[in-house]
Amino acid sequence: MSLLVRRRERAVHNIAANAEENPYHRASFPLEYRLVRLLWQAVYVLLYRTSPRPMHAWRAMLLRLFGAKMGPGCHFYSSSKVWAPWNLTCEDCCTLGDHAEVYNPSPIYLESHCIVSQEAYLCGATHDYNDPEFPMISYSMRLGAYSWICARASVSPGVHVGEGAVLGLGSVAYSDLEPWTVYRGAPAEKVKLRERTVSRDPGNA
Repeated sequence: MSLLVRRRERAVHNIAANAEENPYHRASFPLEYRLVRLLWQAVYVLLYRTSPRPMHAWRAMLLRLFGAKMGPGCHFYSSSKVWAPWNLTCEDCCTLGDHAEVYNPSPIYLESHCIVSQEAYLCGATHDYNDPEFPMISYSMRLGAYSWICARASVSPGVHVGEGAVLGLGSVAYSDLEPWTVYRGAPAEKVKLRERTVSRDPGNA
């Protein structure tokens, strides 16, 4: 009998015999991590979410207090969500639009002038559905300079977005997006090239 089959049989047995040992109920993070998350949620609800729309500097300051690295000129709107500020790095002039969400159990890096529009979702984690204990798997991700994740679009775990790439309205990226290329659909497909309007200085990347 294979190890995987034995593990699955053991998991089924545990679920049937003792619900308290159900691995699906096991916390993915240690207690200290969850307490910091709880504190951040309180600050988000009381101070971030309620802040007036133009107070981008205030929200950037709150994110920095919890470990985010925020360049100048970032516009994070009050209904936007960042799961773990300590895993967020933003260069200058990044935008996180209304109701956009960054789910980042592992580090996510937004390069200069990156835009994540309204209700877009950056998903940095998934679960191993082939493991009977269903453990979380998280990924580091990077969105290139001048890239644009359009409204209600989603970027899947581990996907990297190239410089200047555009993910169209409601599209879903399951694989890396090439620089200065426009994608649309679910799954997202390349539809055309984007005019290269700016060029990053490699020395400042």
